[in-house]
Amino acid sequence: MTTGFSRLRREDLLKTACEVIAERGFGHTRTLDIARAAGVSQALLFYHFETKERLFAQAFSYAVRLHLNALADVERSKGTPLERLRTLLRLCTPAVPTEGWRLWIDAWSEAMRSSELEEMSRRIDFQGRMLMRSIIEAGVDCGEFACADPDSTSWRLFALIDGLAVQMHTHPKVLSRRRVNALVRTAAANELGVDAEKL
Repeated sequence: MTTGFSRLRREDLLKTACEVIAERGFGHTRTLDIARAAGVSQALLFYHFETKERLFAQAFSYAVRLHLNALADVERSKGTPLERLRTLLRLCTPAVPTEGWRLWIDAWSEAMRSSELEEMSRRIDFQGRMLMRSIIEAGVDCGEFACADPDSTSWRLFALIDGLAVQMHTHPKVLSRRRVNALVRTAAANELGVDAEKL
């Protein structure tokens, strides 16, 4: 039986693994790197996760779970559609280039060769788009937004967000955070017929 301490230890190891993978990339991260960052032996890592591949998959699953929990918080919130959309855009924005974005971008690349990572990345993309679509639909219903096709709008906005994230992390000196934020807010405002300042 897994004890509470063991569960906490696994969570700590997964968090550290995500941080190291985000910094070094899937292809350049060794279990030794993660063990050193966590202050444990490689033997302990293999005790918990058995293989490097399993450790990497569970680390990404851990990151996915945290993001899905954050999406669920937005979904459960009682704010207006505009307030909920503002929160969602802030949650997903690449204007704050966190290590999480580095992990997602690297995972997208690995997902072309890993069915497990492909399934997880597809799931998180789907959940984000469905949440955005439902917020837009609610906004249309109450008159806050004007949008003829919430599904297509959700695709376009997330494609913009993802593309800007890749640009920011691949070419960090090309776009400022302020410019990225303005591009996302302006695109959302144009799609929904609202003032960009409200986003």
